[in-house]
Amino acid sequence: MAAPMPKRALVRPHVKLKRRRPFSAETFLNSAGVARVMVHYRKTQTIYSQGDSAISVMYIQRGAVKLSIVSKVGKEAIVALLGPGDFFGEGCLTGLPFRMGTSTAIVPTTLLAIDKKEMTRVLRKEHGFSDCFIAHLLTRKMRVEDDLVDQLFNSIEKRLARTLLLLARYGKQERPQRIVPKISQETLAEIVGATRSRINFFMGKFKRLGFIHCDGELRVNNSLLNVILHD
Repeated sequence: MAAPMPKRALVRPHVKLKRRRPFSAETFLNSAGVARVMVHYRKTQTIYSQGDSAISVMYIQRGAVKLSIVSKVGKEAIVALLGPGDFFGEGCLTGLPFRMGTSTAIVPTTLLAIDKKEMTRVLRKEHGFSDCFIAHLLTRKMRVEDDLVDQLFNSIEKRLARTLLLLARYGKQERPQRIVPKISQETLAEIVGATRSRINFFMGKFKRLGFIHCDGELRVNNSLLNVILHD
């Protein structure tokens, strides 16, 4: 009787699975299929004012933008600080005829302006873009809530640290850009809700501790996060 043949192990061919690249809103918006207008703004230039007609959604390519609301007695409150890759002005998509707040470039800024009809068309047609846009709205909602908690409960030192990390795009990309757009201490004081002298004091402290470096550009180290985490 012949000996049984030894069983051979089943060898499956190695198949490399292609990883899908994450959807890029900027690449899509730069394509020929989207009607948009590129607009440049100077530092401190108003993009739109509270009460203006709401006719478009904005996408930030470069720079930084603050969103603010002015009360009837003239007091201004900053509700969001945005940078490259962020959308704003999306209230027009809900049917609001007027802007509910003011947007201002805090450094030289380049935007893509998309008419609300075009934006609605693209959101319905391109699912990848609509998913990206919804994710942005949810992230911004959480950030605004964090901003409110920051203003109500945190010290000036922690608020300044958080503002610098946001300007450096910490957590927005695989690696934060580290370089903060050139911004004055007066503007930082306005954003943080403090006096310029207090901002100057804590900026000096951050430099001494090595959390930030100023060599013509303001560079933010990840170690600045310790200021926020430390009780």
